[in-house]
Amino acid sequence: MTEKNAAAEIAKLSYEQARDALAKVVQDLEAGSVTLEESMKLWERGEALAKHCQELLAGARTKIDKTLKAE
Repeated sequence: MTEKNAAAEIAKLSYEQARDALAKVVQDLEAGSVTLEESMKLWERGEALAKHCQELLAGARTKIDKTLKAE
């Protein structure tokens, strides 16, 4: 999977899906049963998933803040 395709795939995930995928990445890395090359790929995927989760949370926070200000 190319980096662009991976980013597009991650962008489609809900917060819960991305969080679960990130947890799986962490589990795989902690198990230590993958090669160094695969570990690097997993790390990069994990970073992208974490960023996506953070962006989704920030968007939710912005919506909440706007709703509270409108009241």
